[in-house]
Amino acid sequence: MADGAILDLPAATEAMVRIPGGTFRMGSDKHYPEEAPSHRASVDPFWIDPTPVTNRQFRAFVEATGHVTFAEIAPDPKDYPGALPHMLRAGSLMFDPPSHPVDLRDWSQWWAFKFGATWRKPYGSGSSIKGLDDHPVVHVAYRDAEAYAAWAGKALPTEAEWEFAAWGGREEAEFAWGDALMPDGQHMANVWQGNFPFENTKDDGWARTSPVRSFPPNGYGLYDMIGNVWEWTADFWSVAHQADAPKACCVPQNPRGGPEAESYDPRQPTIRIPRKVLKGGSHLCAPNYCRRYRPPARHAEPVDTSTSHVGFRCVIREPR
Repeated sequence: MADGAILDLPAATEAMVRIPGGTFRMGSDKHYPEEAPSHRASVDPFWIDPTPVTNRQFRAFVEATGHVTFAEIAPDPKDYPGALPHMLRAGSLMFDPPSHPVDLRDWSQWWAFKFGATWRKPYGSGSSIKGLDDHPVVHVAYRDAEAYAAWAGKALPTEAEWEFAAWGGREEAEFAWGDALMPDGQHMANVWQGNFPFENTKDDGWARTSPVRSFPPNGYGLYDMIGNVWEWTADFWSVAHQADAPKACCVPQNPRGGPEAESYDPRQPTIRIPRKVLKGGSHLCAPNYCRRYRPPARHAEPVDTSTSHVGFRCVIREPR
């Protein structure tokens, strides 16, 4: 069902983790401006996948349904006025690291649109997912994640559900596991080591994505809620959170983000593509750039965009 609430809960949730729900402090006043203001929010109990959807799981979906992902379809020129004709070919954004320091304000220095890059060919033409069955599926646009969720009888989480689950029962620490990025020198998530984007020391053992369950789970038993890949949520992007409720009685219950009309990118007035909220950070988040390996961190992503560092996981909501 589209809202992720189904009747046969025991069978559907057998491999999922139940999140008890409750009231928590969402967002942060200490980091990036879009995470503010910190405010109370409540979510009902729900079930969530313990890991991001893997290549093995996504392959089963494609084989069962014949689904063709957004990255495998050439763009329609009508949707992209002013686009260069030679760029209107099927493909996806892929991390392409430079070999030297670059201006960190210019993301085009390390991202490139690669023709032929898809979930089946994560590094572009000539690559494959052989040996990557347990890695998160990538190069999936929002509609691809939504289609998988519907096929599985699930839904994509809201931003509030995702953030509540990411804390794992902890609240208001610097990171999901405590106040140190690497407690006692232990890597807790697949994030970048070295000077992004040109120097990756791979101290955690991985240059790009890693197999799910490679790093410790959080307090709820969930893996890769932080790092590895960003994850789609169902909420439309808003530039900031709503203010904290003045009274406990007014705390929003199961909030659903901002309106679609406010999610468009003001820098592209001729392209009306809504944006959704991504959560969790990825293997490209680094201390010197994009410190978004924290539960409150958030990022705007157009629904027509797929990349080599974005995946998703699903939820099922308990009937109220």
